[in-house]
Amino acid sequence: MPLFSVFMKGRGTHFNFHLWLALQFVLIAFTFGIGVENQSVRCIAAEKRALLDFKKGLADYDNLLASWTSEDEECCKWKGVGCNHTTGHVLMLDLRPRFNYDDYDRSTSWMPLSGEIGSSLLELKQLNHLDLSFNGFQKIPEFMGSLTELTYLNLSSNSLTGFIPQQLGNLSRLLYLDLSNPYQMMSDNLEWVSRLSSLKLLKFGSTNFTKATNWLQVIRSHPTLSILHFEECDFPEVDPSSLSKTNSSNSLSVLHLTSFSLRPSAFPLLLSISSKLVELDFSYNDILSWIPDSFDNTPYLERINFWQNNLQGGIPKSLGNLCSLKELNLGNNKLSGALTVAVKHLSGCAKDSLEILTLGINRFNGSLPSFQPFSSLRELDVEYNRLSGHFQDNFGNFSKLKVLNFDGNRFTGPFPDLSRLSSLRKLSLRRNRLEGPLPVRIGNMSQLVLLDVSSNSLHGVISEAHLFNLTKLRLLFISFNALSFNLSSDWIPLFQLDYIDMSSCELGPKFPSWLRKQTNFSHLDISHSNISDTIPAWFWNLPSKLMFLNLSSNKFGGSVPNLPLKFDYNPSIYLSWNLFSGPIPTFLSNSTVLDLSNNMFSGALSFLCMKEESRLNYLDLSNNLFSGRIPDCWSKNWRLSVINLENNNLSGVIPTSLGSVEPLESLRLRNTSLYGEIPNSLQNCTELKLLDVGENKLTGGIPSWIGERLQSLIVLRLRSNEFHGDLPSTICQQQFLQVLDLSLNNISGTIPSCLNNLTAMAHLGSSDITIQYAFDQVDADYRGDSNSDIHISANFDDHLLVIWKGVEQEYGKTLGLLKVIDLSCNKLSGEIPKEIASLRGLISLNLSTNMLKGSITGVIGQLIALESLDLSANHLSGEIPQSLSRLSFLSVLDLSNNNLSGKIPSGTQLQSFNATSYSENPGLCGAPLRKCPGDETPNPPNTGSMESDEESFEPLWFFTGMTAGFLIGFWGIFGSLLVNRSWRHRYFHMVKKSADWIRLTVALNMAKLHRILRLRG
Repeated sequence: MPLFSVFMKGRGTHFNFHLWLALQFVLIAFTFGIGVENQSVRCIAAEKRALLDFKKGLADYDNLLASWTSEDEECCKWKGVGCNHTTGHVLMLDLRPRFNYDDYDRSTSWMPLSGEIGSSLLELKQLNHLDLSFNGFQKIPEFMGSLTELTYLNLSSNSLTGFIPQQLGNLSRLLYLDLSNPYQMMSDNLEWVSRLSSLKLLKFGSTNFTKATNWLQVIRSHPTLSILHFEECDFPEVDPSSLSKTNSSNSLSVLHLTSFSLRPSAFPLLLSISSKLVELDFSYNDILSWIPDSFDNTPYLERINFWQNNLQGGIPKSLGNLCSLKELNLGNNKLSGALTVAVKHLSGCAKDSLEILTLGINRFNGSLPSFQPFSSLRELDVEYNRLSGHFQDNFGNFSKLKVLNFDGNRFTGPFPDLSRLSSLRKLSLRRNRLEGPLPVRIGNMSQLVLLDVSSNSLHGVISEAHLFNLTKLRLLFISFNALSFNLSSDWIPLFQLDYIDMSSCELGPKFPSWLRKQTNFSHLDISHSNISDTIPAWFWNLPSKLMFLNLSSNKFGGSVPNLPLKFDYNPSIYLSWNLFSGPIPTFLSNSTVLDLSNNMFSGALSFLCMKEESRLNYLDLSNNLFSGRIPDCWSKNWRLSVINLENNNLSGVIPTSLGSVEPLESLRLRNTSLYGEIPNSLQNCTELKLLDVGENKLTGGIPSWIGERLQSLIVLRLRSNEFHGDLPSTICQQQFLQVLDLSLNNISGTIPSCLNNLTAMAHLGSSDITIQYAFDQVDADYRGDSNSDIHISANFDDHLLVIWKGVEQEYGKTLGLLKVIDLSCNKLSGEIPKEIASLRGLISLNLSTNMLKGSITGVIGQLIALESLDLSANHLSGEIPQSLSRLSFLSVLDLSNNNLSGKIPSGTQLQSFNATSYSENPGLCGAPLRKCPGDETPNPPNTGSMESDEESFEPLWFFTGMTAGFLIGFWGIFGSLLVNRSWRHRYFHMVKKSADWIRLTVALNMAKLHRILRLRG
């Protein structure tokens, strides 16, 4: 990283405003005649001794000072020492380690030089440049205030703590002072800064200024300070009245206040700190405020960065009046309102100068406004807002626009034709709702480097015309659309892609042959692409820069060749859900993530032992045909977070060396024919969240250390083994446990009454829907222009087979919602502890097929979330508790094969179950079983009176007689008409005459009524 370069966090934008300051120091160096390493003048003996004494107080871990020896008289040639060509005096001491500062991680403990900064430096009477940055020094000595010739002092990125000595205020010639550090320093006041009368640049980092009540006055009144950086510092509240007698600064042009909680009251005060401000950076703070409409007081502002705060409201009009404004970053806030209004407020004279506009990750809504007035715009970022409507070409004939990012909005309609933006290098419209085909004219955008249209609703065909002229394209993201490729088998692309992301597109059924000419990619994802083919041999000659490869969920067959491939990084490789067979090639062991699950790979797992040390974080080899023993070399794979070997043809014991994988969070060895005991070494894996060794032949007792040591467990599944002995009470110490499945074993003894200590089951709901693991994997920063790598976090959701409502089901995305206890098919005895009823979040409880006795606890109704309850095949007795009828979510119930008695409690819930839920309980009665004694409808009382008996049967005789009369009368008439033809004719003739008479009577009466009404009218 160049010494004076400032990196604008969050968006990768460099502010090079103060390059002029770097040039000043270069001129100073030449003015004083500094010579380094190759000068012929001999250094002064006293200063040489001073340097050697200084070295004695240091621990030099990287031999940075190896050239500093007493035998070498030419100390001006020592590494990091610069002298005056004429006098031989040491003028410069630069002991920065030489490495890539862009990749430096201040959180690491790496430090080339450490120890005390010795006072022997005072012998260097003309020392004017001292740089001890990026080392491990812990204290700033007070004597540094006596190095009065210093013009440059850099102690940044050390391990400095304690108070900053106020003696530094004696350095009146100092131009540059950098005290930015990762550790907490303190300063009671900043008065000593006022005495640095020549100071141009000042940097503080991780410093506590909470007692420096006058900090803002000092800054405003400093006569020469031009550049000021505060990072991760703490300040007290500012009293505005204390500034009434202090004029704003006449020299401050660059102000960076980042990564600390800035009080809203100080926000407007800092905006008016200087009328000469050119650059303002308040990023990564917690400013909960509106943006003040006071930028008319800072007319020279060129760059404003308010990235990642809590700014609310809209954009003030005064921002649009900044005629020199070039960069405006308001991203990652809570700004709201119509985007058309916000853009209108920026349409003052700022529209002619603005080059970079970042409004992403806010709450702007409405349609896409016109950006045509912003003729100087080079980069426009409005990602992840709430914009809607059709995405239209509202950009005019922009000749300078290079970056256009509208990710994560709600745009609909067809994909726009933006081919007129001839200079565009990055076009990103992912995660919208665009539909229809991709315009063919996108192939005319010859300057495109990045094209991201992933996660839309695009459909249609991509032909060679779409890609013909994209010669500079390096990053292509079209995944999660319904696009298909129609490219000839001999088509040769004119681009070399670094990122190829085409997941869920239609690429098959043949393997895409045009990939043969893509020899430089770092990221390739063609998963879910409907390819059913053997991968050609040329493909496996993978680039050395590979970081990510995903071929999963296709129908690839054949074997993966064992090639001597070496990678610059440790890639993430996903080949799951295919038809691959044969052994695993050794080059795959170089991965960070390796997912080969659901294939037909076979052979031994010896490839895991090939490397001296592995960088694997995630290993999934489940559902294959691997055989043999699990190798006992896991100490070489000590970084692993997830191991899944389930459903293979493995055998043998669980290897002891698994206990050396201390970061392990998920271990799945289900259905692998393992035998023996669980090794005690696994108690070292204290980060385990999921342990599944079910469906094996494991023996021995359940170790007590599972409860004592593995206290992060969420899932413990030991189902279908040969475990015996008592259930250890230490299991109750699992406060995060949500799934406990010990079924189908030989566990005896009683159920511990302390189960109410399983606190995760005692609460309703869940804090996490799924069980997720996060760890770093290498990937490229595809938004940048460089190929520099970064570490990004990969998240994986775990899954589990659970017997749920009598059926084995797999849970993944909702696994974290399950709260299950299954102790069925064991030899448990004693009573069901009433404490189990306090597990109010429990969804499924299965204690069936044991030897439990006693009654069902009367407070079982407290399990209000219970959906499945199975207590069948035990020796339970007594009545079913009334509280059980209150479980409104209960959909599966089995109480059969017990000695329960009495009446089933009434209530729609319990009566809705099938009779088999209660069968084989001889003393049990009530719906849906037989009626209980005394439930029959009682007979009316017998008075002994014949009259009363006749009255009581009167309704029966009445309805009987009425029915008989109806049948005799109906068939007597209707039957006669059917038999006697003459009667039938007379009957219908009579009906016809009656109908005619009725019609005539009605007609006459209606005529008479009309006449009366007419006369009255």
